[in-house]
Amino acid sequence: MRILALKRKEQSVIPGFGLTFGISLTMLSILILIPLASILVYSFRLSPSEFWKLITEKPVLNAFFTSVICSFIAAAVNCVFGVILAWVLVKYDFFGKRFLDGMLELPFALPTAVAGITLSKMYSDTGMVGKYFAKIGIKISYTHIGIIIALIFVGIPFVVRAVQPILEKLDNQYEEAAYILGADGKTTFRKVIFPEIRPALLTGFGLAFSRGLGEYGSVIYISGNSLKEHTQVVSYVIMQKLNYVDYPSATVIALVMLIFSFILLFLINLVQMNQFKRTNNI
Repeated sequence: MRILALKRKEQSVIPGFGLTFGISLTMLSILILIPLASILVYSFRLSPSEFWKLITEKPVLNAFFTSVICSFIAAAVNCVFGVILAWVLVKYDFFGKRFLDGMLELPFALPTAVAGITLSKMYSDTGMVGKYFAKIGIKISYTHIGIIIALIFVGIPFVVRAVQPILEKLDNQYEEAAYILGADGKTTFRKVIFPEIRPALLTGFGLAFSRGLGEYGSVIYISGNSLKEHTQVVSYVIMQKLNYVDYPSATVIALVMLIFSFILLFLINLVQMNQFKRTNNI
């Protein structure tokens, strides 16, 4: 028994598991669990009537509506163009493919404030792109359209990176079999390819949607933060409350966003678990 125990100890993937696990748990508590718990503790100090009064203020409700709608639209757009982009990167070889694939990481590496300043300037009425839309009466910067464009920019990598590995592993024999049986391209995609990438696409949608809800840097400049035009997002309202030392309101809004984020995280994990079971025929 002692020899067997020694062998198991030698075959351990992580030497000193107790120490490394303790360090990981400590860092997780300090960086994530304790800050999140502080939000709950502070929110519980408020009575239900106070909580409801703070969360139902008109500017707060407008900010929630703007963030949710714009994030949803941006995530939906990312699903369409993300699948197309992933398909091109997987199925075709062309000059600059590696460069294009690497550029997808730019929204992760680029400071979001830089992206926001660049996009707001580009899509303003005098900007490189915005001036052409301004001629036909379409204003982009400082409107909901600008917010959606910024959220598309920061969310597109989530969809592409979720779908791309599935397309790479997808056996071409399924497509060939569909063509042999007389299916056209649209039918093959709808009946054969889409069911395979659907769980990954839902995961990418959820991640892009979650990122959009909490985005600050890329939308703070292009949105204009107008209370009258309802272009304030939730993250801006929280920052505004903190600047006015209105900690109760900021905490209540943060708690609602925290609950919403946990719900999205649960749904994303549920989709991934179903995909794992489906892939492994469980």
